[in-house]
Amino acid sequence: MAVTGKGFYIWQIPHCESGDATRIAARAVEAGLKHVLIKIADAGNAFNIDKNGKDLVPPVVAALHARGIQAWGWHYVYGYDPTAEARVAVQRTLPLQLDGYVIDAEAEFQYSGRAAVARTFCQLLRAGLGSLPIALSSYRFPNYHTAFPWSTFLEFCDYNMPQVYWEGSHNGAEQLQRSYDEFRKISPFRPIIPTGPAYSNNGWRPAASELTAFLQKALELGLMGANFWSWDYSTQSSYLDLWNAVASFPWPPAPSADIAQQLPAMWNTHDPNRVLSLYQDNAAHVTGARTVVGSQAILNWYSEMFATRLPGALFQITGYSGTGNSRHISWTATSPAGNVRDGNDTLGIREGKIQYHYTYFTVT
Repeated sequence: MAVTGKGFYIWQIPHCESGDATRIAARAVEAGLKHVLIKIADAGNAFNIDKNGKDLVPPVVAALHARGIQAWGWHYVYGYDPTAEARVAVQRTLPLQLDGYVIDAEAEFQYSGRAAVARTFCQLLRAGLGSLPIALSSYRFPNYHTAFPWSTFLEFCDYNMPQVYWEGSHNGAEQLQRSYDEFRKISPFRPIIPTGPAYSNNGWRPAASELTAFLQKALELGLMGANFWSWDYSTQSSYLDLWNAVASFPWPPAPSADIAQQLPAMWNTHDPNRVLSLYQDNAAHVTGARTVVGSQAILNWYSEMFATRLPGALFQITGYSGTGNSRHISWTATSPAGNVRDGNDTLGIREGKIQYHYTYFTVT
């Protein structure tokens, strides 16, 4: 199951809506969240268990699922006992029926010799979770943390969720661009869903406008979504401007947004039906090899592209032009099956939907 749109991390459930699962889900809906990431473990121990031994996570997961919101679990790992950490990860994730699992690995893996430990943990984790999506949450700039075993972790992950916290600065959009550019050079590349800061530290605090710019940059880069740390902080009265900045930001773009801006965002969902919603029922789809007309033919083409030609691809617009009923976009894509550097599409628009779509690209 793909993770898209806006998300918030929860650290301690009792600090979020006083631990009321129904209120958590309702507030998530009001904020337009598509997923919530809940801490489920720390080292080899379960987390968000109250002093009486009650597990606080299941009711929150159930309430979120009932409102159509994904529930992911996150886990801070140290690597001192990778077998125990993998065991608790599986024991928490599967019974809780979570939609995905996030590895939070940081300072403890920041020195040489930790790649073997990371591999042991990830092998056991993947064996236990099967095909369930896994993400890595760690530092924003891999060039600053060269000893960290990036490739080892990402080999076993489906997504990369870097912590793009611009503490001490006020240029979050610029730092997201840098993070994205640096990770493009890390192999294997995984779709990036960055995490921004909705908190303060040592006198530093982001402005609400910086969170908006961060989200706008994520859309500009064609990213599938963005997260924020954390619900616990940003719903406090002194931080509500940060929560509200995220809540008021429309993701995916509202129907009134330009169709050429909506299209790559829909591509990044890897859901053919969601992409098809942007087309007229009798739309024409053209490549150098053929022209097809109608919803089913276009649906079949996207299904094949997402499953075979560019599975798990991250799409990014590199150029945009056009007004009225005509648009032109250039784009790139990065996928385990290959890369596109020459995407070049022309769109004909009728009544706010795509009537004609010519696409050209090569996978290398």
